[in-house]
Amino acid sequence: MATLKKKLQGLVAATLTPMTENGEINFSVIGQYVDYLVKEQGVKNVFVNGTTGEGLSLSISERRQVAEEWVTQGRNKLDQVVIHVGALSLKESQELARHAAEIGADGIAVIAPFFFKPWNKDVLVNFLREVAAAAPSLPFYYYHIPALTGVKIRAEEVLDGIQDKIPSFQGLKFSDTDLLDFGQCVDQNHQQQFALLFGVDEQLLSGLVMGATGAVGSTYNYLGKKTNQILEAFERKDFSSALNYQFCIQRFINFVVKLGFGVAQTKAIMTLVSGIPMGPPRLPLQKATREFTDHAAAKLKSLDFLSTADLKGRNLGACI
Repeated sequence: MATLKKKLQGLVAATLTPMTENGEINFSVIGQYVDYLVKEQGVKNVFVNGTTGEGLSLSISERRQVAEEWVTQGRNKLDQVVIHVGALSLKESQELARHAAEIGADGIAVIAPFFFKPWNKDVLVNFLREVAAAAPSLPFYYYHIPALTGVKIRAEEVLDGIQDKIPSFQGLKFSDTDLLDFGQCVDQNHQQQFALLFGVDEQLLSGLVMGATGAVGSTYNYLGKKTNQILEAFERKDFSSALNYQFCIQRFINFVVKLGFGVAQTKAIMTLVSGIPMGPPRLPLQKATREFTDHAAAKLKSLDFLSTADLKGRNLGACI
């Protein structure tokens, strides 16, 4: 049975993988990255080697090294380091799961395999079970992201009876906009006390209203402080303020989505706001343009997310 220190809740940053200009991983800045998340953004949980971290563009060796560095640098600073270990190969996923347990990670997560796809819930759960069994002491999370995997099996179905087959199962990262599906995940599993983590940053408040216990997202790397205000307002039942904070964050996300927003652009924004060089993405992703970065910087300043005087953006102001 998995040993759980405490329930994974609150904000979880989907971490970027810093790279040099020639596409090698820049391990040297991860310690600085940890300190920035904790001290500047108030975020103490991380989700490593996921979509934002370009996990599936890294070699198995690189994924192991990145996981090790986050666990090492996060020790006594971060609350939980969850490692995404999903892969197209069951054997590789099991290898990564075992490695996560060996290095002292706090949990593992897995997406559905997306080349040879599971065609129903039972096939998917059997795959997840085999991965989880490679690290039975670690809390196990299913990473539901159908827009990228193409696996349209509803999360509600996957969760139905899942602990009977995967005793270490502790929760769900739900990266989809189907609030009916998410709501049923909450409604049908309230007795299990699962961590139900919402993964659509611009709709976080909707997820909280539906019963999300926390959230995993890329914008929490640089808008964690602002997003924590949503959580705090929601907790004290100040729904008007929570909505205003959400709308403010939406203004920025809506703006950059229209420019073309993905991992490469997230790296550019994180570099801009934190001052920590994230570098380019790995091919086939293309580096963000200077035009995008300039427009994003101007929008951040207009929303008081980024100080006009300090392009490192360590002065995150209020939006309401």
